Amino acid sequence: MGIYQKQRELGNTKPILNWLYLGMAMIFIMVLIGGITRLTDSGLSMVDWKPIMGSLPPLNKQQWADAFEQYKNSPQFKEHNYHFELANFKSIFWWEYIHRLWGRIIGLVFILPFLWFLVRKKLSKPLIARLVVVLLLGSFQGFMGWYMVKSGLVDVPRVSHFRLAAHLLTAFLSISYIYWISLELAHERGNRYTGLTNFKRWNIALLVLVVLQITYGAFVAGKDAGLMHNTWPKMDGYFIHPAATALDSLWESATYNSSMIQFIHRSLAIVLFVFVLSLVWEAAKRKIGGALRSTYKIMGFVVLIQFLLGVFTLLFRVPISLALLHQLGALVLLLSTLRALYLNYKV
Repeated sequence: MGIYQKQRELGNTKPILNWLYLGMAMIFIMVLIGGITRLTDSGLSMVDWKPIMGSLPPLNKQQWADAFEQYKNSPQFKEHNYHFELANFKSIFWWEYIHRLWGRIIGLVFILPFLWFLVRKKLSKPLIARLVVVLLLGSFQGFMGWYMVKSGLVDVPRVSHFRLAAHLLTAFLSISYIYWISLELAHERGNRYTGLTNFKRWNIALLVLVVLQITYGAFVAGKDAGLMHNTWPKMDGYFIHPAATALDSLWESATYNSSMIQFIHRSLAIVLFVFVLSLVWEAAKRKIGGALRSTYKIMGFVVLIQFLLGVFTLLFRVPISLALLHQLGALVLLLSTLRALYLNYKV
């Protein structure tokens, strides 16, 4: 008996689904705020981590002065923002503060209703186990956020691009897991077509490809690789820029070399674009109907917009508006891929 059947025995699932949808929406906003924080270089403005007491911002002139003095001892201030006055500091402080505060609010939105549903015995055992995983993922996400920021407070005023990728992927994993639970509770089935066995395998391959592309998108952001080779389809006149092969080790080039990281991200974008459109074409050819058909159409539309956003973000040297839309587009593509995978397994 699946999670849907067991949960239905305890009553209406709609309140739980609405709660999960609210949590997903809040995480979606969190990704947006996180993107703004990253793109405005605000993430290193708060140099300490106080999970409880840190929920309050500076409330008077002295507290602001103390916070600014702490920031003056950070590598970012010493190397880049040494010209900052208090007003400049406040402009970046508030984005990081909102980012952390929103994370705390998300925690309360998940924990309090969970306890209420638990006390009222509205949750089945399989669902309780899944929701505990959600809470653990949320806690880990908070830890990863500080672990990422900490890497930019020691010697170099730049967070590790590996930790940035881990932080982003944890957020995407959290919302993906919640979305999968909501799909199980909604109990939506795909089109009952018997010739979809290959589609399941292709959707798994697509999911791996999307996650890899998101990872390299985080590498590009962490290394500021989008600010170089701002031409397309060639990289300043080369299909692969000579700087991309500057390191001896292929692994080092693929994970540390900014030019190679951008090249891989470009290449994966083309592969992903062709892959998704091929799936959409195949789904149409097989006359797949119902929710699965509409999901593939959404995927095709999203990957087209996402591809164009990536190109224009590069050409215009990463303006905040386009970069944010590109990041959110990656999340929408991931969720639509999960939906297609779920519906394939429910055929």
